[in-house]
Amino acid sequence: MVEIVKKYTDKSWHSLLLECCNKLDPNYKNFLINSSYLPTNSRLFNAFSMPKNKVKYILFGQDPYPREVSAIGVAFIDGGVKEIFSQSGLSKEVNRATSLRNFIKMVLMAENLIKEPSQEQIAKIDKSDLINSIHELKDNFEKSGVLLLNSALIFEDKSKSSYHAKMWQPFIEHLLKNIDRDIDLILFGNFAKVIEKKFKPKQKAIFIEHPYNNSFIENIDAHKIFYKMHLLSKNL
Repeated sequence: MVEIVKKYTDKSWHSLLLECCNKLDPNYKNFLINSSYLPTNSRLFNAFSMPKNKVKYILFGQDPYPREVSAIGVAFIDGGVKEIFSQSGLSKEVNRATSLRNFIKMVLMAENLIKEPSQEQIAKIDKSDLINSIHELKDNFEKSGVLLLNSALIFEDKSKSSYHAKMWQPFIEHLLKNIDRDIDLILFGNFAKVIEKKFKPKQKAIFIEHPYNNSFIENIDAHKIFYKMHLLSKNL
């Protein structure tokens, strides 16, 4: 794991991430080194490719996408998605990724680009000033200072998601206690909510239901947080 941290993360994180890894259960560390799971090993800590001094928020999702092409080690960024939009609204790839689909719809509503989250409304938007690739969305998150981290950094099997989230808790607890940045936490879903309940982090924490729920699209708290980020803008 030392090699993964030093090779695939920004050097500003190296010392803290190695400390965090040392907080993991020894048997679980052995599992991580010798087992198959998603994302693949080289992508495990991809969220930390963003320099630490750029971080203003840590957004905690649930766990990685259950597909190798999709799980790139960054929460909500689906590596299997190429284009965000199509002539009919959102692309087929985005529509198949429920959480990403609802997140995009939420941002469009927060920016007052649509009045209702329908394909017809999205198709009518003037997209000349909007991004249209998943990698541009990742870049805009980073420009806004958002580090995208899952509560469980790996996916093995859906029945084991809660177990993996629990096993990563010592890593996350140490991260939040020792990060030398004034940041806010954005917690998506019940896995992330445990972080606030169990650790009582020093950071301000905002809890929102997971984007998998359709109610997320019109959540006013989500609108307030993400409106000011302009995550779909080309000119961020």
